Amino acid sequence: MFVGGFVSTFAAAVARGKNGWTASELELTGLADIDEVVDRLRDAEPDAELSLLFVEADDQYLVILRLDEGEDLRVFGSDSAFADESRLGSLLLSDVETPTLELDELSPPPADDDEERPAADPDADPVGDVEILNDLGISSHRLLTLCGLEGMLPSDVTAEICQKLGCGDELEELRDA
Repeated sequence: MFVGGFVSTFAAAVARGKNGWTASELELTGLADIDEVVDRLRDAEPDAELSLLFVEADDQYLVILRLDEGEDLRVFGSDSAFADESRLGSLLLSDVETPTLELDELSPPPADDDEERPAADPDADPVGDVEILNDLGISSHRLLTLCGLEGMLPSDVTAEICQKLGCGDELEELRDA
């Protein structure tokens, strides 16, 4: 049961190989299952030590897929509702479970100045491997906080993650192409 129909998406594969980071856009329409998505991610940079796929949908949802040396798929989704609202969401998130941490447990500390920080989105229900980027310097706490902040678009989260990983320029060039 899928609500809605057409979902606007952007899918960027970033891969770290012997010569540094590369980025490429992936076409995900017409895929039958998660294995086909994984095959496309592998094909983007066959010799990559690390491959990440950032799927941004409708300025609302973010899914991150990770392959280490082409194996051991790990998946994180910013909101389980994406699986209910689109075929692509269902394909990407069908086998993942809700993380143990809840967004309301991760509210950012109060600001020292008078600037108000956005509150966590109370309706978000992140799913999957929240520790997907821990070894790359982005803690599960940080990932959930980024995804839960009101006003943060999936493209903003992807950009911030890629900057931290050292592939921000490659992603920006891809978006500008």
